[in-house]
Amino acid sequence: MNRIIIPLPLMTLNQYIKVERGNMFGGSKVKKQATETVMLAVRKAMNQGVKFQWGKPLSFDWYWYDKRTDPDNIAFQHKFIFDGMQKAEFLENDNWDHIVELRDRFFIDKTNPRVEVEEID
Repeated sequence: MNRIIIPLPLMTLNQYIKVERGNMFGGSKVKKQATETVMLAVRKAMNQGVKFQWGKPLSFDWYWYDKRTDPDNIAFQHKFIFDGMQKAEFLENDNWDHIVELRDRFFIDKTNPRVEVEEID
């Protein structure tokens, strides 16, 4: 299967804003940590033969541990995911030529929060 599975949570938008406001360097630190987490998951997928043909729609299946967090607050993590993909050299650039459409779906999985990223044909 041509799918990348990334463990969650990386960080929600509300958490990121709180860190940004609390410390001048806090946002940079948590962004770096999230990007590293994604990079490792992407490299693992690459080693298993996962490849995307960029310029196609991408599906994001978000498995969160409860319904207390709004979906848009969770999907904010796209930024960390694309940055991690670039750092892993899986994605050349997250510009309009490569990222053309994002489809988000949200599910509950209390024991295994994650996001599954897949290319849509």
